[in-house]
Amino acid sequence: MFGSNTIEIIIGILLVFILVSTICTAIREGIEARLKTRAAYLEQGIREMLNDQTGTGLAKELYGHPLVSGLFNGAYSPGKNMDETNRKLAIFAGGKNLPSYIPARNFARALMDLAVRGKVENNLEKTENITVESIRLNISNLQNGKIERLLLGAVDMAQGNLMLVETNLQNWFDSGMDRVSGWYKRSTQYIIFFIGLTIAIGMNVNVFRIVDYLSKNDTARKILVEQAAVLNKDGAGNTLTGEQAKAQLKDLKLPIGWDDDNAFKLDHNQDGAWNNFIGPLLGWLFTALAATLGASYWFDLLNKVMVIRSTVKPHEKSGEQASLDAAEKVAAGQNSAHTPADSQASASEDQTDCCSVEFVDETPDRDLPVSKGGVAL
Repeated sequence: MFGSNTIEIIIGILLVFILVSTICTAIREGIEARLKTRAAYLEQGIREMLNDQTGTGLAKELYGHPLVSGLFNGAYSPGKNMDETNRKLAIFAGGKNLPSYIPARNFARALMDLAVRGKVENNLEKTENITVESIRLNISNLQNGKIERLLLGAVDMAQGNLMLVETNLQNWFDSGMDRVSGWYKRSTQYIIFFIGLTIAIGMNVNVFRIVDYLSKNDTARKILVEQAAVLNKDGAGNTLTGEQAKAQLKDLKLPIGWDDDNAFKLDHNQDGAWNNFIGPLLGWLFTALAATLGASYWFDLLNKVMVIRSTVKPHEKSGEQASLDAAEKVAAGQNSAHTPADSQASASEDQTDCCSVEFVDETPDRDLPVSKGGVAL
């Protein structure tokens, strides 16, 4: 079972991971606000869903529909973030003025409207209600064979219920957005890894060096545990900003930073490949990999470790306390020991009725009443 010192070291490392992850996430969100990568990934996902790789057909009509165009400023222009060679989006794709989110209901209703009434720029001399039958009759307005087939399937499964047609289209859109979310999460992890590696090297946040320092410094461990308890209380760690996390990381007084030319070494008094190169590199890589899991992951793990510590700490005693307890038990055993004479005296006392009243007249056996029952001799 882990001792309290080991648990405190783990808590200290988790605290460092939380702060570094928070800094990385804040930087990532700043990049996102500038580039609008979510919007770029959403636009590419819709183009693939609508079978419009160039963004000049049905995807353009959808973005131009009032239900969607009202979500962003300006006109729609197809993004050029796809690498046509391997069909992958650029990690730092830019979404320009496009929306980062489109409600599934807006998508479904816009698509049904385009199927019944055609392109947005068409003059509506006579309006036609959107019904299951009107969708079936005018579906060729989409001018997209694959989407026409998909929409007909949604109509057939609805069995004449227009709201069910809309629900089917919403479910299709949501499944497509799950795929887009996967693209975005993978690209975000790549970006955060490189941000984390930059921070780990730039601030010299080496996991191995921190573990070695905490294992030898009781005061530093106690400080980190107190800081972790503050973050753990009322979920304060989830509201940290990037600047606050950076300030707290510096205030921990850990062996991070570039104070001298040998700051990267695990041990200033030793040389060798592990101490001078392999160890520092792996320590920085572990810090960067930890950042990709996110602050919320490490915060949840910190909560669990804090509970374990609260269980282990009260039952763990130092060697001096343990020896004192043992001495007290021995003394108690000696005080409770009995000599043979004491045992005999105790036995004789047990045989008496312990009554202090003196007997004046004794009743002879012959005057006792005859007993009844028993076994006849």
